Amino acid sequence: MKTIGLIGGMSWESSKIYYEYTNTMVKERLGGSHSAKSIMTSVDFSEIEELTFKGNWNKIGDLMANHAVKLEKAGADMTLLCTNTIHLVSDRITQSTAIPFLHIADATGEAIQAKGLKKIALLGTKFTMEKDFYTKILEDTYGLEVIIPSEQERQAVHTIIYNELVKGRFMESSKQICIQIIEGLTKKGAQGVILGCTELPLLISELDVAIPTFNTTRIHAEKAVDFALTDS
Repeated sequence: MKTIGLIGGMSWESSKIYYEYTNTMVKERLGGSHSAKSIMTSVDFSEIEELTFKGNWNKIGDLMANHAVKLEKAGADMTLLCTNTIHLVSDRITQSTAIPFLHIADATGEAIQAKGLKKIALLGTKFTMEKDFYTKILEDTYGLEVIIPSEQERQAVHTIIYNELVKGRFMESSKQICIQIIEGLTKKGAQGVILGCTELPLLISELDVAIPTFNTTRIHAEKAVDFALTDS
């Protein structure tokens, strides 16, 4: 079994789910007392959040590269960045390390493609929804048409993520706002919705909406387990 390297803390609310998912999946596949071999390095999210709002992506890239190098030196066989938004600087990780980097948008794109869907809604932070580091992969590599909420709705989701979800607050009123936004995107032709913030699946489940949901945390973790259990 290969060792999974995890860069966590963005936020720890979802990072703990990565740990749970990877261990549960390995146990389900191998049985007995098996669990995942993993190494996690975790950041102080307050520092990352501040740099994000200042638009200092160069500094964030430096931090992610440093943590990725730590994982490689510690013996990780791959790197997972346990967040959607910070994949904006994922190229800094791939430039700084020699071990495979498993991109969350690739894992998600493969999962959507496997379902045969073509038009997909994307919810996440404003950075994930508005910048092209995520949607470009989905569109160019997987041939998907990606639609996002209106500017006002994007701000609403962004505020819910940063003011509530990353702080471990999951409010019914915010859940209903997100459901209404997804329903509106469904009316615009969305065949499924990407929960493109690793905390969003903690608020919304597949039972809450009429179209398929793509839990990026679970999808990403499953891809890591696939890699870890593949002989090569």
